[in-house]
This record gives sequence, C-alpha cells and structure tokens, in this order.
Amino acid sequence: MAIKDPDTLWKTILGEIETEISKPNFLTLFRHTMLLSISDKTATIAAPSAMIIDMLQKRFMPLLKQKLAKHTGNEASLIFIAKTPKKGVGEERNGPLFINEVLRQPVTNILSQPRFLSRVRPEFTFENLAVSTSNQLAVVSAQTVVKNLGHSYNPLFIYGPTGVGKTHLMQAIANEVFYKNQERKIIYLTSEEFTNDVVEAIRSNDTARMKKRFRTADLLIIDDVQFIAGKDRVQEELFHTFNILIDNASQVVLSSDRPPNEIKKLEKRLSSRFTAGLTVDIELPDFELRSAILLIKAKKYGVELPIDAAKLIAQTTTDARSLEGMFLRIITESKARGEDITNELVNRVLKGKGAKDPLGHLHPDDVVACVCSFYDIKSTQLKGPKRDASLVRARQITMYLLKKELQMTYLEIGNTLGGRDHTTIMYGVGKIESQLSTSEAKNMGVSADILRISRILSGQRGD
Repeated sequence: MAIKDPDTLWKTILGEIETEISKPNFLTLFRHTMLLSISDKTATIAAPSAMIIDMLQKRFMPLLKQKLAKHTGNEASLIFIAKTPKKGVGEERNGPLFINEVLRQPVTNILSQPRFLSRVRPEFTFENLAVSTSNQLAVVSAQTVVKNLGHSYNPLFIYGPTGVGKTHLMQAIANEVFYKNQERKIIYLTSEEFTNDVVEAIRSNDTARMKKRFRTADLLIIDDVQFIAGKDRVQEELFHTFNILIDNASQVVLSSDRPPNEIKKLEKRLSSRFTAGLTVDIELPDFELRSAILLIKAKKYGVELPIDAAKLIAQTTTDARSLEGMFLRIITESKARGEDITNELVNRVLKGKGAKDPLGHLHPDDVVACVCSFYDIKSTQLKGPKRDASLVRARQITMYLLKKELQMTYLEIGNTLGGRDHTTIMYGVGKIESQLSTSEAKNMGVSADILRISRILSGQRGD
C-alpha cells in the first residue's frame, strides 16, 4: 500500500479519531498534533508538550498504531517530539481539516525539538542511573550492547527482584540506541503487552501484521518475561521471533525476576535461547547505592537533600522503588511545612509524626498488593496500560485508597502506579468519589469493595 502525503494521511486519521473518542479528549490531546514524517519503519508525530505526549502514549498508543497500520499497511514505530504551536493561526477552528496549519513551522525548528521514544521514559538514561557493586556488571553489559548492537551479548538477559532498576536499565538501552540513530526500529514492551498482541492477532486473524511488526525490529526489549510461562501459543511466537531476530543480527534484551532455568512452565527451547547470550543479575541495592539513588532523585525533583539526610532515608528499605515512595513523602511534608529537608524532618516523617496515615503507616505497595489479591489480578496488570473495565475499576479504587487513606499526593500515586500523569490520578480519584456520592444501585458494588479492602488493610496493621 502506497504511503500518502503526511498531511493528507494525518487529516484522514484525525477525522476518524474525532468520531471515536470524546470531544474533550480530541480537543485536548489531538487537536494540535501533526504527522511530520512517515516511512515503513517510523512515524514522527509532533505535539505541543511533553505532558500531552505522555498522555497520548499511555492512553491512545494502540489507537494511533492501529490507524496508521490501517492506512499504510505497515506497523511503524512511533516517535514523538514536543513542539509548541503558533498562536492565532486557526485558533478558533475545530476539526481535523484545520489541524496542520496550527503547527506549521519551519522544518529546522521542528527537528531541533526533543524527541521521545514511545513507551520509554526519557529520563531513564545511563547518566541518571546510580552504579555500585550490586548492578555494575549489568550496567557495563548494557553499555556494551549499545556499542555493538546485535553482536555482543545477544540476547542480554537481566534478572533480579522487584525494585532493583531492571526497567530503568533496559529503557536506558532503548534511549541510548534511539539517540544514536532515530531511524532504528526499537520496540519496548512488557510480556503482558506482547501476550495481548499475540492474542489479538489470533482473534482478528491478522498474525501476519503482528509477525512483521516484531520480526523487523532492530532492537526488541521485553520486560518481565517470566509472565509468558505456561502460555504455549505466546511462547511459540516468541521462539520464532527470537530466532529470526538473532539470525538478522537484531538485538534482543529480556528481563525477569529470576534466571531462565528457574522460570516454571517455560519451554526448554526458549530457556536455552535465553541463556545463549549473557545472563546477568542485579542484586538489591546496597546502602551506598541507595544513598546515591536518593541524591539523583533529589536532583530530578529539584530539591536540596543533604547527604546525611539521604543516608537516614536509605536505611528505611532495600527496595529502590519503595525508597522513592518514602522520599516523595518526605518532599511532600517538606513543602507542606515550608521546611528544608533536614535530619530532624526525615526522622519525624520516618517515625510517623509528620503525616496523617489512618491505615497505620502501611506502605503503598501493601495497598497495591491487597487490591490485586482482592480482584485476583497481577500488579503488572494494575500498573500497566490495559483499559479493561475490571482493571480500570481496580486501578481507580487503588488511586482512591492511596489518596484518601494514605494521604499521598497525586504525583506520589502516579509514580506508584507505573508513572501515570497526575491528571489521570485526579480523574480516577474523582470518578470513585462521584460514585460513592450517589446511591444508585450500580455504584453500590464500589462502596462495598472499598469497605472490604479497607477492612483487610486494617487487619494488616493489627486493628
């Protein structure tokens, strides 16, 4: 299928999207977007801000890919760039026929804007990664992969417990490869998303397109690969995709919470392929690394963190993800009180004197685990992008409990639930509040579920 002119193609796609989503979503997220270029491998889309790019990636990535594939016949990787539109040109006009003139800018200005790789957080780079003895080998291996893509350590298999930085390291690989050559086809996704793509391709009798998408990648990264265990059709597809990519000298990077030989119900032929390159583990961060991580996070959030205070916080947990949650709580307390972060403030928060916590200082991960157990879902599903009605309900109830019971900020909740934007959290909390404020029978289930989950959590704190 011949690829249309980008302007014409984008007008057609926006015209279809406008009829399929709500008007507020279209006007807020799509109205000022523009398709800058399109090829067999990549489609470059401009949007007014990083926030809008983030929301497009999290909420409408499948829709965008589906529309582009429909009109081009190709499964292209999406690249986003932030570009502020001109004001005053077509500002009062609505509809896809007027979209492109708003963003009409000199090409040199557009190309100078920062670009974002879809599904990969731009701040997850090697420069922002703290290195110590617990992850040094994994980091060096990842950097070697970037320097000699497809030829050194292929595949690279990274394993370790939750919260040690596996996702950061893999996305750093994706970002570094992308910065070096933006024409490379880079695919980053979780094993759940890979599974969903395989299932959907089988359901729609369109496996050819799915195979073309994955088997033409220059770099394929799959996170939490242990979740494909026991899924025979998914394992078969990954096996054949894996072989083709390796034969084509394309790079494969995988992560898991355990080494391949310890993943139950994983086919031996896949386990053998996974260990054919380099298998490297990341251990829980030691005290020095946790302190360094906190200092890097402080720079990210633009706050002053004395090293002594960082050491105090580093003593609270060995989980890097939980460490960030505690740090966000301290930042929130510091801003609320108008105080600098000092040893005194840290000790006060750690002892529970600086924040309201009706659930007895439960960790956010306890709430997430409780909701997942209650609804019989995985935490990766709760934190992932899938928007099944049951998952959305569980996710919004989690947002509500974290906000109302643990008094977390929208930023803290967003980071806990997979890096979601604070506006998404605000909407989720508001949705549950609205349902709780009505006596309609259809909303009674939400109230009952929250009550039961709260009772379970209260039992965890010993009430």
